[in-house]
Amino acid sequence: MATTTTEETPVPQEPSTRGGGAAIALEGVAKAYRSGHGTIDAVRQVDLTIEQGEFFSLLGPSGCGKTTTMRMIAGFEEPTSGVVRLAGEDVTGVAPNRRDVNMVFQSYALFPHMSVADNVAFGLKRKKVAAVEITRRVTEILELVELGDRAKYKPAQLSGGQQQRVALARALVNRPSALLLDEPLAALDLKLRQAMQIELKRIQREVGITFVYVTHDQGEALTMSDRIAVMNKGVIEQLGTPAQIYETPATRFVAGFIGTSNLVTGVVARGVGGYSRLDYSDGQQVLVRTDAISGEHVLVTVRPEKIHLGKHQPGTDLSRLRGTVREVVYMGSTTHYAVDTAQGTGMTVFQQNVSDASNLAERGDTVWLSWRPEHSYALPS
Repeated sequence: MATTTTEETPVPQEPSTRGGGAAIALEGVAKAYRSGHGTIDAVRQVDLTIEQGEFFSLLGPSGCGKTTTMRMIAGFEEPTSGVVRLAGEDVTGVAPNRRDVNMVFQSYALFPHMSVADNVAFGLKRKKVAAVEITRRVTEILELVELGDRAKYKPAQLSGGQQQRVALARALVNRPSALLLDEPLAALDLKLRQAMQIELKRIQREVGITFVYVTHDQGEALTMSDRIAVMNKGVIEQLGTPAQIYETPATRFVAGFIGTSNLVTGVVARGVGGYSRLDYSDGQQVLVRTDAISGEHVLVTVRPEKIHLGKHQPGTDLSRLRGTVREVVYMGSTTHYAVDTAQGTGMTVFQQNVSDASNLAERGDTVWLSWRPEHSYALPS
């Protein structure tokens, strides 16, 4: 469903470019709901700036506050405290239809009796835009979403992905300063959802406006976003680029929520070549950069694809742990191994498949896991 929340105001004909200042700013925004036992803090003191032309994602599990945050930007929810700004203007308390943003929901809610073109033109007609201008803008936006040849079709004649693009076109044709998308791909099957991720990023890049995208799907956020805010229990636990969040998670929650991550604990023993060394029995070790001093406990994360699985003990310049293969799952391009280490820690390894299948380990095999020191990351305490 695409809901228009803009008035007919003059807008630039050319798409905006990134770096032109903040499109959206939240200053100390919080939202609490009353319940039978007091209040529930859905969002707690969020400070956030989203730049012009940015593809920004709010990512987190159900109940983390991401949709409530988006609804406060749109004006469908009012913050309990704090300020919402659009293009620098305080819009806290301003009605949704007076905010220069549009919102696209999971349910497209297209009018079944109308053609694609009429669905897209609906908001423009309500605002009494001139017929010639409506025709021009509808034609342009349908070409952008690659549905120009489907203008006369009814929604029932379209696939799920095409209906999603009609809903997107209906929102974009109003030329909002920002488009808010609340899990719009959730109803699509996996293959179509992955294809639409690429399409959404293409469309956003071509129109150049700010996209704010709510999702619980980590892969979706990593694929499309310029930056991501990872939310948990009403707060932002980490804000950064996809690479920053994946490679250097700020908290244990982020490390576990974004992709698959292995967690290893140990005590700092001594330094080796600029890295701290966590010693275990039988020559096992983890090398990691950390500010922790000798004797302190450290929690280290390493991604499954960074780990090499082999039968022989690796060199002393690598992190290395011994374990027993508990499960082997063939995934086509990769094989996933579940390994129980000698310390009792479960580890996951993604190994790229090669033509020589004899290199693959079997359940019950004793193996060594190794990775380069720079691929260990000590989580902040």
